[in-house]
Parts: sequence; structure tokens; C-alpha cells
Amino acid sequence: MKRYGLIAGAAALGGLGIGVWHWVGEPAKAQAPPPPTPPAIPVQAATVSRADVPIQETGLGNVQAFNTVTVKVRVDGELEKIGFTEGQMVKPGDLLAQIDPRPFQAQLDQAIAKEAQDQAQVANVRLNLQRDENLVAHQYATQQTVDNEKASVAQLEAAIKGDEAAIENARVQLGYTTVTAPIGGRTGIRLVDQGNIVHATDTNGIVVLTQLQPISVIFTLPEDDLPAISEAQEKGPVSVTALNRDEKGELDRGTLALVDNQIDQSTGTLRLKATFPNPHNRLWPGQFVNIRVLLRTDRDVLTVPSGAIQRGASGLYVYRVAPDSTVQIQPVEIGPQGEGVAVVTAGLQSGDQVVTAGQYRLQPGAKVAVAAEPPATKPEKTAEAAP
Repeated sequence: MKRYGLIAGAAALGGLGIGVWHWVGEPAKAQAPPPPTPPAIPVQAATVSRADVPIQETGLGNVQAFNTVTVKVRVDGELEKIGFTEGQMVKPGDLLAQIDPRPFQAQLDQAIAKEAQDQAQVANVRLNLQRDENLVAHQYATQQTVDNEKASVAQLEAAIKGDEAAIENARVQLGYTTVTAPIGGRTGIRLVDQGNIVHATDTNGIVVLTQLQPISVIFTLPEDDLPAISEAQEKGPVSVTALNRDEKGELDRGTLALVDNQIDQSTGTLRLKATFPNPHNRLWPGQFVNIRVLLRTDRDVLTVPSGAIQRGASGLYVYRVAPDSTVQIQPVEIGPQGEGVAVVTAGLQSGDQVVTAGQYRLQPGAKVAVAAEPPATKPEKTAEAAP
């Protein structure tokens, strides 16, 4: 019996300990602090706004001189003088070279002397003809003599005309000894040195002239752009802009001159030609540049930075920032985009705030901390036509 009393006492003490543990432990558990709230995710955001957006297409082009002339001599002779400095800008008519004119001056003098000789002969034959015509009336000369003298006058008059042509030809040949610039432009590297004997059959010429102001650019665009380009041309001159290779620096602005009369079937592209005034010679023959063609300007359209547009399994979407600083996925439809701006056609309204950077850490409902908003989209931002 004593042993059973000890067992009962131990059980009572165990129950008392359990009760004390529950009485002490449960309040402690109830008073434990809640888990910490996740910190807001830092992002950049922009406000959806309305703007006028130029719609442009971009192509790669090659600069070509507006005119290129290889200056050659037209007569043979010694090159007495070079009248230009390499790289010099020249105007039409400026002296480029002088060939020894003395042989050609002698030919001109000979032609003039031959004409004077024939004129003296025809004058004498005319006098004889006039006397013989008077003698025929009194039968002191025969009609045959008069007819022969008339024929001599006609022959000499024809010879004089030939002399005049020879004189003109000699003057032309003499003029060719002075080589002048046929166009205004920039001289290149001299191809022949002073003192050499040059010939009209030489293929190299003396120098190459290139006209840089204005200047042309030949570039290509996809054939699918032809309807939009044709529509733009119907409305007036089409503006084009030349950019450097990284498309960050503007070189010049010009107009579209023509669209080639056929499409390159091997590449499916159009060849186009633009003309630029090039006042500061920023465009140079042989240079590769990027060309933007202004197709139209969409007025008062919704725009967002292109960085806000994301692509998922269901299509395009953005992270829209709610008033409580949480983000939600918002499906969108866009039109033309490029150069850092996208035109929104559905899914957003003016004034909505969308995340533009930091999306890789976001989930729907996530809390965000928006950094300073980047500058608003400017009207001069361009957009390319949607494919």
C-alpha cells in the first residue's frame, strides 16, 4: 500500500508540472512579436502621358558625293603648272592645270594666215570676174572665161569657210591647254606632277573633284515600308536625318530625293537616296551612317518608356504601381516603338504609373519604393513603325 501511495504522489507532481508549464508557456507564446514585414523593393517608374510621337524608320546608308569628276586633259603636251592644292575647295572655272600652249598657238596662227591668203585670192578673182563681165557685154571676153571665174570665186569662198572652221578648232584646242574646274568641290590627291607629258588618252587624269555641298546618301529599308514611304511622299518632302554609327549623334538633316525603281529581290529591300546640305562637311564620301526617315507624326498618343514593356507567355504586359505602392501585372497592347518610347494602344490610361527598371524582383502584390521619376518623354523622341 505504501508503494501505491508513492506512485500516486509522483503522478500528482507530474500533472502539477504540466499545468504549470501550460500556464507559463502559453502566455509567452501569445505575446511573441509578429514576423517582420518584407522591405519595399526599390524600382524606377514613369507616368503614362500623352505626346506627339514622330514615327520613323531607320536604315544603314553610305555617303556619296553629289557629283564626282575625274579631271582629265584633252590635248597632249607638257604639264607646265598645277593650279590647286590637294584638299582645296574650288569653284567652277578655277584653274587646275596649265599645259604648254605654244604648239597650239602656232596652229591657230597658221589657220588665221591661211584664211587671210584665201581672202586675198577671192578678192582678186572677184575683180577679174567683174571686169570680164563688162567685157563680155562688148564681146571682148568669152562667156566661158566668166563662168570659170565664177567657179573660182565659189571655190575660194568655200575654202574661206573651211579656214574659219580650222581657226575655231585651233582656238578650241588652245583653250584645252587651260584646265579648269567643271564643278565646285574639293580636290583630292594629285594624280600627276608638274613637268610630266600628259596625253588625252591618259586614264588616271590630273585630280578627282567631289562635290560635298550638297551631298547624297544611298540607304536601304525593308520593302514592307514602301506603302508608308509612298504615302509620306504624297504629302510633301520627306524629312531624313543622318546619324553616326551609334545613333547618338546627329550629323545633318535633309530630304528624301528618290526611291529606286525596283526592289532588290535577293534581300527584299528598297534602295533610297537622300540629299543633305552638309554645311559643316560632317558627311564624307564613303562614310557609313544611319538614316532615319520620318514617315508621319502621331499626335497626342499615350506613351511609356520602352523599358516598361515586358513580354510573357500571354503577351506584353507592364507592372502598374497601385496607389498603395504595390504592383500588379497589367496586359497592354502597343503600337510603334523605338528610341526609348512605346506608343500604348490599350491597357493603360494617362496618369498611370508603371515600373521601368527593377522588374526582375517583382511579383504581383509586391510592395515597391519608387525612386525619383526620370524626365518625362519629350516630343522629339522618335518611334519606329511596329512590324
